[in-house]
Amino acid sequence: MLPLNSGARLLHKMILTGSLFALIATLYSSVGHAGASGYLAVMALLSFQPEIIKPTSLVLNIIVAAIASCNFIRNGYFDKKIFFPLIITSIPAAFLGGYLHLSPEYFKIFAGIFLICSALLLVGKQFLKSQAELVREVPYSMSLVAGAVIGFISGLIGVGGGIFLSPLLILTNWSDVKKTSGIAALFILVNSIAGLAGHVISFKSFDPNILYWIVAVAIGGITGSYLGTMRFDKKIITLCLFLILLSAGVKFIVTSM
Repeated sequence: MLPLNSGARLLHKMILTGSLFALIATLYSSVGHAGASGYLAVMALLSFQPEIIKPTSLVLNIIVAAIASCNFIRNGYFDKKIFFPLIITSIPAAFLGGYLHLSPEYFKIFAGIFLICSALLLVGKQFLKSQAELVREVPYSMSLVAGAVIGFISGLIGVGGGIFLSPLLILTNWSDVKKTSGIAALFILVNSIAGLAGHVISFKSFDPNILYWIVAVAIGGITGSYLGTMRFDKKIITLCLFLILLSAGVKFIVTSM
């Protein structure tokens, strides 16, 4: 039996972890993301065992992405013509990326710079462009290439890829902000499942508290996806996405050093 002070510390850590997971799930799901990079950061900060960080993150990603997908699609924020060409190549690419085990240091630098630039361009484009600007048709060949590249990168670093897909869809005018959120949510779901399948052979164990974390992110995911579809206007969603991209970019660069 644990001493009282050890039990209190354990309870405090569980409450803190669950609260942070719920907060991240709320923020990310409000813009159609699932929060994998945020979960990874929390678990690293709280000194989780390295072997359980990636599988735990992917499981939580799947839970939140499933909730966000249902909410955005039910409210009409989805475009299957954009989605299906992307996943034709992203699913096998994510599986392959998940199967491979490569050092991520140099890629973190590249990804960090890319995300920071995307964040700045995204917020500038949303607030400065004409609201009458039409959404452009997505070239089929470009969808296949984008899906493959994003899927592979997502599998390598253990995320769903929405943080890469969202700025691409918006900056190219392939979709508006809210439909992008729905497309990204389902894209994250299928890529997270594929990445988890690719990793499954090497997984030794899951966090024994995984059920608690699932409940926490489920609450956050329901809250965030509701806010994203019912309460937030486009500029607020874009601002949230900007903050997510910027923080993720900085995190990638800092953790690569």
